[in-house]
Amino acid sequence: MTNFLIKTLANAGALAVAIWLLKDITLTGGDTGRKTITLIVVALIFGLVNFVVKPLVKLLALPVLILTLGLFTLVINALMLLLTSWLADEVDLSFHVEGFGTAVLGGLIISIVSWALNMILPDND
Repeated sequence: MTNFLIKTLANAGALAVAIWLLKDITLTGGDTGRKTITLIVVALIFGLVNFVVKPLVKLLALPVLILTLGLFTLVINALMLLLTSWLADEVDLSFHVEGFGTAVLGGLIISIVSWALNMILPDND
């Protein structure tokens, strides 16, 4: 349970950095507390999408991943971010990613920041 909370907080931190760096990834809404709760819920959705959907997409895209030497992972990460944005919109959360190019950059930023945070944060396996 602790590991799940740490991974969710790392995702929330990575999403916050992407929101801060890219103007086309937005988190709007009320005060800071409400934005924080929205960010944590979006991080939960993002984690769920990465846990359920991403492995299936990677399996189906395996020939393309091999052909591009893994660079297609950037496209898959962008698609997962766009799917998270769509799901957040469906549950009426104020998180939005505007465009595929922004999603590629956002996915790259989220991957790097999430990796760094997971290296720093304790791992209770």
